[in-house]
Amino acid sequence: MKVSFHGHSIVQIETNGKNIIIDPFINGNGQTDLKVEDVKADVILLTHGHNDHVGDTVEIAKRNDSLVVAIAELATYLSWKGIKTHGMSIGGAYVFEFGKVKLTQAFHGSSYTEDNQNIVYTGMPAGILLTAEDKTIYHAGDTALFSDMKLIGERNEIDLAFLPIGDNYTMGPEDALTAAEWIRAKKVVPIHYNTFPVIQQNPEDFVSKLPDGVGLLLKPGETIEL
Repeated sequence: MKVSFHGHSIVQIETNGKNIIIDPFINGNGQTDLKVEDVKADVILLTHGHNDHVGDTVEIAKRNDSLVVAIAELATYLSWKGIKTHGMSIGGAYVFEFGKVKLTQAFHGSSYTEDNQNIVYTGMPAGILLTAEDKTIYHAGDTALFSDMKLIGERNEIDLAFLPIGDNYTMGPEDALTAAEWIRAKKVVPIHYNTFPVIQQNPEDFVSKLPDGVGLLLKPGETIEL
């Protein structure tokens, strides 16, 4: 399994012959190395409906005939755009051809802002547990620190976790350190920082405060193998 980070909250995963991308916010993202027209995606996983996470989902999905997996309300909204979707809800899991997806809680908002200044409710925000090739990846999405992260850590053997550290909209570095302790992941990668002025952070400092061997700083475009 190959896993790569591409700025903000974008994560790509190659597993079981499938290309998966999480939260493909590319156009308007000054932190990413990706170009929309180059993205190959069999599956798109979305944590919630905010524009900086849905991003270029519709264009990518139409060009690649991708399956979009998201919270039920967001999946329904996107299906109206003419793409294939699979709706889920928090606490639910489903085994796909590429692996098992389970949605967890995330404490945040979730809505999509259209060009006409209309704000569309898109259900609850979520985190994602993806299990494939006997490995489990946890993408926390946009979230505050919450105590049930302890339960997530107790009930799952997490090999790699992506945690937001930007503050203002999500938990900041201090709370993310607590989250890392609670989820007990073997490796923790910081995400959702430095894309906008209000979420400027020092990811090197965050990683240095994690236990030895746990913190992993991935620059946009860098890949690891699990």
